[in-house]
Amino acid sequence: MLNLETFRPQFTKILDHLKVELGSLRTGRANAAILDTVQVQVYGQSMLLKSVSSISVPDARTITVEPWDKSILKDVEKAILDAKLGVNPVNEGQLIRLPMPSLTEESRKDLLKILNQKLEHARITTRQQRDTVRDKIVQEEKEKLIGEDQRFRLQQKLDEMVKEINDKIKAMGEEKEKEIMTV
Repeated sequence: MLNLETFRPQFTKILDHLKVELGSLRTGRANAAILDTVQVQVYGQSMLLKSVSSISVPDARTITVEPWDKSILKDVEKAILDAKLGVNPVNEGQLIRLPMPSLTEESRKDLLKILNQKLEHARITTRQQRDTVRDKIVQEEKEKLIGEDQRFRLQQKLDEMVKEINDKIKAMGEEKEKEIMTV
């Protein structure tokens, strides 16, 4: 007998991925998450910026990056520039300050388009996952492991789970849209 709860982690993974994707969208407000995927070439290897430095948000328009090893300050600055985040790092000797520029109306519209693409991708992935689980439910009925009533109940529970995920996707999108449109 199929247990739908075994599929919940796969749906949760979709939300986690979307959260990372939305965090990387630069809004007018300082958000340390835009640096989560930045790779720095140090010590002969590529490392995540957050694993070689302290990242903080002292105010609404500034992010500071303070490498634990001051000798890699130039490498960190180069990595931030190479990441093309739309911010200009200011090297202050001990740390790097990232002043966040205000968004223009045009850049807000572009960000909304990107946001909607990411949300749609999450919804598509959710539907694909739902279809995979639904196929397994139908397969179990064909193999006589469950009856028609059981199949119907499982499909109803699956639809409720998918609706819950889609509601969370919608809420995340609305929150990010509000953040983008706030001047």
